[in-house]
Amino acid sequence: MNPFLKRNIRRLINFWPPLLGAGIRVTRLDADWRAVDVEMKLRWWNRNYVGTHYGGSLYSMADPFYMVMLIENLGREYVVWDKSASIRFRKPGKGTVRAEFRLSEEQIGEIKEALGKEEKIEREFGVEVKDAEGAVIAEVKKLLHFRRREAGEEFKKDEEKD
Repeated sequence: MNPFLKRNIRRLINFWPPLLGAGIRVTRLDADWRAVDVEMKLRWWNRNYVGTHYGGSLYSMADPFYMVMLIENLGREYVVWDKSASIRFRKPGKGTVRAEFRLSEEQIGEIKEALGKEEKIEREFGVEVKDAEGAVIAEVKKLLHFRRREAGEEFKKDEEKD
């Protein structure tokens, strides 16, 4: 990765239109891509009819992060795609809400080991969106698809999904 991008990736992600438009901000991004924290303040443009966080914005807080974290940690010899997602709203979100994404060496190792035995696998990752008091306001689950990249197959951002 270009040294400028590497140094400024967190700031640049914060200007990505889907996150910027929802008012979502990455507050932590570890260099090894194993920890990412995001937050979203309640604003007039991301609140719903009853004055709490809009559900689509709450989901957007969780949408890209596990897939990107796993792409960065597994490397270009693996294909990683989101397959499905679900969100369960636990209570109304007010004020600033946060989500913390974590990957362990064991999770990464288990995926690589499984792909040594199977052609394709799926794994579920979850994150809780919490309010300022630490109460869970939403639970997001993401099902990700993994496979090894075939010999000669190049990494393409516009790659067709499996």
